[in-house]
Amino acid sequence: MKNIVIFASGTGSNAENIIKYFKNNSLIQVGLIVCNKSNAGVLSIAQNFNIPFLIVDKPALEQLANDWKNEKIDLIVLAGFLWQIPDSLIKAFPNKILNIHPSLLPKYGGKGMYGAKVHEAVISNHEKESGITIHYVNEHYDEGEIILQKSCIVNLNETAESLSAKIHFLEFEFLPLTIEKLLQ
Repeated sequence: MKNIVIFASGTGSNAENIIKYFKNNSLIQVGLIVCNKSNAGVLSIAQNFNIPFLIVDKPALEQLANDWKNEKIDLIVLAGFLWQIPDSLIKAFPNKILNIHPSLLPKYGGKGMYGAKVHEAVISNHEKESGITIHYVNEHYDEGEIILQKSCIVNLNETAESLSAKIHFLEFEFLPLTIEKLLQ
């Protein structure tokens, strides 16, 4: 059995999509949700699907590499996790931590670039396309090796909300497929 750990900070829609996608898979499972906010919606999702969860502060996040030395973790998926991953975790799980970013990196990446901030920047710069980037995590925000990019058209009358919906559609379609491909 391949074991996925999902890190999330918010509502958890991507986490829920991943959980549902692998729910009846006999080879791949979501074994744990890690969150940095005690009131995040993703924790309700974890409870609804009977998936254990862990709420971490920065020192606890730093300690995870040590705590997980003997755990079988095949992939860590950042699905809207807003903290930088500590070097200790990156070193403990090389090329086993992936992130999904709501733009075509290297454009609109880096510290503080998430969610609506990304979409607003794309629109204000009159980009003709945007999309998603699934990439490995390294010690720099949004600079790890790119695994997959998928794009969508940015219309002239696009809003952050309408672009967000397009990006979300791409995330829902391609994140679980990419995870499955990496774990096979």
